[in-house]
Amino acid sequence: MLIKTNASGFDHPTPSEITARGAYQRRRDLIKLMATGVAGAGLASWAGRQALAQTVQKPGKLAALAAGKSAVPGAVTMEKITEYKDATSYNNFYEFGTDKADPVKNAHTLLTKPWSVAIEGLVKQARSYTLEELLKLSPQEERIYRLRCVEGWSMVIPWVGYSLSELIKKVEPLGSARYVEFVTLADPKTMPFVGSRVLDWPYVEALRMDEAMHPLAMLTFGMYGEVLPNQNGAPVRMVLPWKYGFKSGKSIVKIRFTDKEPKTAWNKAAANEYGFYSNVNPEVDHPRWSQASERRIGEDGLFAKKRKTLMFNGYEAQVGQLYAGMDLKKNF
Repeated sequence: MLIKTNASGFDHPTPSEITARGAYQRRRDLIKLMATGVAGAGLASWAGRQALAQTVQKPGKLAALAAGKSAVPGAVTMEKITEYKDATSYNNFYEFGTDKADPVKNAHTLLTKPWSVAIEGLVKQARSYTLEELLKLSPQEERIYRLRCVEGWSMVIPWVGYSLSELIKKVEPLGSARYVEFVTLADPKTMPFVGSRVLDWPYVEALRMDEAMHPLAMLTFGMYGEVLPNQNGAPVRMVLPWKYGFKSGKSIVKIRFTDKEPKTAWNKAAANEYGFYSNVNPEVDHPRWSQASERRIGEDGLFAKKRKTLMFNGYEAQVGQLYAGMDLKKNF
């Protein structure tokens, strides 16, 4: 570093050097704070501000869906957001084909208006909600979640929606309701692969009641500041960031409350491979895919390294208590 000498013979830094020294000092102070273990709430607050500062660019492809920032703990990751083109062209949605590129090619046939979601089972307020009613039921929030597929790839997506618990509270489940089941549309006229042998249709997923009530469990209507593309589960889907992606049912037409654990689509297809819980767990491999690491979509360069998979996909602090005392290798 060059130092200029003033008229009195004392060294003094240039303005750019002052800026550089200030940045260096701030980094050193932060490292010192972390090393002493007292960063605590201050560091968390700093991280939160940085995460909220992420700007989600609307792609201008579909209708905008306005949303405020979320105050739910863990709702906004600081990680780089996956490109919209990747998140909307690399999908699993077997109603439109089994190849990753099939949904974006075939899902244009899906009719999302009019749309309604029936609430059934062990609730006081069984009824059907139109999409418009669901959109107005609670303020829309933008949440930037990690998405982890059981196949070993991952994304970071900004979703728009609100906690499923807001709807659950409205319909007033009975005390006997222990599970919540989500049923996807199964219309062979608009979903060309419905009826194929790959799964038992309609596609069904489910949660334990306490999982469904967790604030991170998100009833979702949009992504990247716009309504959901058909291939991503329009017009309404679930997003469960601590579970593998297949647990987040798409294009939902029915939500049913029950006292018995529902049989879910992939669990029925291969119970030894797909458990009911399907929490992201780097210590429990799928028979075909290791779960210890993952490939982040968009980081596909020749020298791109795989990322280490985090327990509960990095949401252990928020959801770990839901599974206290459980054997997560047995209850996978």
